[in-house]
Amino acid sequence: MSAQQEEATAVPAQDPAPDDAPDPARDAAPGAGPAAGPTTTPVSVREGARLLGPYLRRHRFWVGVAVALSLLGAAAAIAQPLLVGRVVAAVQGGQPLVPVVALVVAVMVAGTVVQGFQQFLLERAGQGVVLDVRRSLVGRLARITVTERDRRLSGDLLSRVGSDTTALAGVVTSGLFEVVSVVLTAVGALVLMAVIDPVMLGVTVVAVAVGIGVGVVASSRLTGLELTTQERVGAMSATVGRMLSALRTIRAAGATERELAGVVAAAEQARDASVASARVRAVIQPIIGLAIQGAFIAVLGVGGYRVASGAVPVADLVTFVLLLFTLVFPLGQLLAVWNTVQRGLAALTRIDEVLTLEVEDDGPATVPAPRRGTSRPGAAPLLELDHVAFTYADGTVALRDVSFTVPRGTRTAVVGPSGAGKSTVLSLVERFYDVDAGAVRLDGVDVRDLPRTGLRARLGYVEQDAPVLAGTLRSNLLLAAPGASEAALERALATVALADLATRSEAGLDAEVGEGGVLLSGGQRQRLAIARSLLAEPDLLLLDEPTASLDARNEALLRDALAAAAASRTLVVVAHRLSTVVDSDQIVVVDEGRVVATGTHAELLDASPLYRELAASQLLV
Repeated sequence: MSAQQEEATAVPAQDPAPDDAPDPARDAAPGAGPAAGPTTTPVSVREGARLLGPYLRRHRFWVGVAVALSLLGAAAAIAQPLLVGRVVAAVQGGQPLVPVVALVVAVMVAGTVVQGFQQFLLERAGQGVVLDVRRSLVGRLARITVTERDRRLSGDLLSRVGSDTTALAGVVTSGLFEVVSVVLTAVGALVLMAVIDPVMLGVTVVAVAVGIGVGVVASSRLTGLELTTQERVGAMSATVGRMLSALRTIRAAGATERELAGVVAAAEQARDASVASARVRAVIQPIIGLAIQGAFIAVLGVGGYRVASGAVPVADLVTFVLLLFTLVFPLGQLLAVWNTVQRGLAALTRIDEVLTLEVEDDGPATVPAPRRGTSRPGAAPLLELDHVAFTYADGTVALRDVSFTVPRGTRTAVVGPSGAGKSTVLSLVERFYDVDAGAVRLDGVDVRDLPRTGLRARLGYVEQDAPVLAGTLRSNLLLAAPGASEAALERALATVALADLATRSEAGLDAEVGEGGVLLSGGQRQRLAIARSLLAEPDLLLLDEPTASLDARNEALLRDALAAAAASRTLVVVAHRLSTVVDSDQIVVVDEGRVVATGTHAELLDASPLYRELAASQLLV
């Protein structure tokens, strides 16, 4: 493993992959993009309905009301041509117009009110579906295994929670239920047109069917194109997220223009995919428009001839033409509805992919985890690694037959060259990953037999470059100990030499730390993370390079704080800088995934050539 691999394993939730592992965001050259087609198979309409079904059922009352209103809206739409025909007949027959006209106006107003109320209910149901899907997505993402998280880019996952779920609202509001309304209206119109004049109906059906048929065939490509578009939008979001997360590094390296070119290239690829979809829609729309125009011309021509021959009254021709409007305009709307459904199916494909990711469960646990501050009876060490072997999903071998014990109330340091597998040890104790062979035991019990929540309640874990969450000092400190008092928060800050943070502004503990702790120095961020773990009072505190970002003065202060913490709990410290761990009760030397020596600082100087080399390189001998 390389030095970069060691950094990756130090924060396994980000990316433990080796240097030569493919990284879509890293490897994308300006102008290069993802494959031309979607990487997953789009779901069918039937499969999409099955996936949406559980979410729609939660809003079945309002959906049912909307369906009922669809019936009323369809009835009002069909009634209007009939009533207008009666107005024409009344004019021809010299009958009173006011009652018929008033009825036409009443039906039109009622239809408009029904349509507006129905649209509101569908919007309400659609937003409810979006909320439910987002809850499911976020719940899944919060619980996916670290291995799954390692494989995925944050920007793409955020795109699925944001834009993809928004696309689902259209499926409900202007998709599935508009289809219902259009079908009801079309069926009613066809029945009445057949009653008025079967000949003109035949002409209409032939003209409209040709256009609709061609449009349906052309639109069969839309689902795949929409999926490609949304995947490329997700890739663009991931590229932007990559740039923003390392903005200072990119600027310091003079790479701003190169990174910007990569983002622009990703945006251009998203544009190209959208244009491909638009090209298909541009073929469909004129064809359907031509079919509609042809239907009107044919009906007017045939209808005019039949009126002239006395086969059809003028009032019936007017009614038939209005029914034709009632039929073809909703059919034209079906194109937009179909496009919306295709976009929604593409979004649902990406959402379903996340909802099927493997999640980290809490069990099955065969042994209940003891409460924090308690231990099982017997002489078993608090922590034991017994012939542990572990390989990452990408094939990187991290540990080979690693064995050592950590007695209660002691401080153990794990040292070695970069890439030796030191940070992986902590990840296995936390059960971010499970061992491939051997066992990790806490209080003599295999951690795989303990519930994860119970196990982690007894552990404190501070990553290398431990993240500080956007928010306040208080919210960061309370992350692992939500019930901690104000005095406890101040003591924790004082323990890690951060007492001044609570007094440097009028906001005190409610001072903002910025996104990723950008308003703090690197050393302050690391010490804040340690204070956060100390507040939880864990039985076993796992520290990964706790002094990596500290100056000599603060390193000495923190070393004293860790010594005080070790008096009441057990510590395992991964360290590159040996000066911080020379006074540990035992030091475990790891090299190439194996334990090569164990002992105190003085013992290892005599017994371990590797440790002696490391100490000499740091001027400790």
